[in-house]
Amino acid sequence: MKSCNFSLLTFHFSLYMYFLAFIAAFLLAVFFTYFVRKIAFRFNVVDTPGGERKIHKKPIPLLGGLAIFLSFFLVLGFFLFFTDKILAGQILAKHFLGIFIGGVFLMIGGVLDDKYNLRARWQLVWPILAAIAVIVSGIGVNYVTNPFGGLVQLDSLKFVLFNFDGVPYKITLLSDVFTFLWLMGMMYTTKLLDGLDGLVSGVTTIGAVIICFVSLMSEVSQPETAILAIALAGAFAGFLIWNFNPAKIFLGESGSIFAGFMLGSLSIIAGGKIATTLLIMGLPIIDVLIVIIQRLFKSKKIFAADKRHLHFRLLEAGLTQRQVVLVLYGITFIFGISTLVLKTEGKIFALGALFLLAIVLTVVLLKRNKEGLE
Repeated sequence: MKSCNFSLLTFHFSLYMYFLAFIAAFLLAVFFTYFVRKIAFRFNVVDTPGGERKIHKKPIPLLGGLAIFLSFFLVLGFFLFFTDKILAGQILAKHFLGIFIGGVFLMIGGVLDDKYNLRARWQLVWPILAAIAVIVSGIGVNYVTNPFGGLVQLDSLKFVLFNFDGVPYKITLLSDVFTFLWLMGMMYTTKLLDGLDGLVSGVTTIGAVIICFVSLMSEVSQPETAILAIALAGAFAGFLIWNFNPAKIFLGESGSIFAGFMLGSLSIIAGGKIATTLLIMGLPIIDVLIVIIQRLFKSKKIFAADKRHLHFRLLEAGLTQRQVVLVLYGITFIFGISTLVLKTEGKIFALGALFLLAIVLTVVLLKRNKEGLE
């Protein structure tokens, strides 16, 4: 098992800094959500009841992602311009810029979708632009750990496009394709997970806290990444105050996709911790795959709205919204914490256990719900 001892490098970052980042983002999110909620009502950007996935009984304002975005980047802006805590190690200025521009794309597309309910192909444009912005900034997965030993290199095919200010900008074919697919998968996982009050907000908070601790482990030693992660946790936790059942505001398109975008980006920055993030988000990812397979067999559109997802199955089984959300929080926490002690091989076994859990839950709930209809 891995040692959970933190390296001396992390002590250059006072615990006060992490506390400050979390609390500042938390309070800003609570504050901004109040005003974003009023703006959403003012311009009638609300989610009205009706449709197969909607279970709320009255109009609920959208645009929640804006409050999280503003809170997160204001806190990071403070650390970036008034301290040396962000650009002190693995994170370069261009990386920060790429994440910011990607977030801006998601906010623009999300606000437009919340207001005008864009067609699926126009919804897809903004996550694609966000993923490209991250890749162009130089963030990418250069290798993945082979569970049977060694590394699988993804950065062997490189093509330099141009140089700017002495910095080469290049295409790393396998790495860029893998990074693009990873970010798109993460964004659409949190988008499709966003079906119950507080579910995505809470899971993202837990996931970001775990990435913070992983970043502080001696094997990683990236306290600057930990600052980003804990600020993200604070922003989503502050929003959760308004978003937990009964929700007073929803994440909207921008917030639900921004959650996956940031978790996916942070997992790459933190030394390519793909297996770690798969354990944190494993159940939702597996659930999405199961639902997509079911839709293909039923000849339905892959991203069509329905109640096939696990959280809806649990509701149909008799649990309340709060109970379902807390159960999924617990699973996220347990498998997420396991990443602090498991080696790569152990994580593979844990992912296998998570996959079996998802299959068993799906089969049991399908059978239970079917019997309930007979």
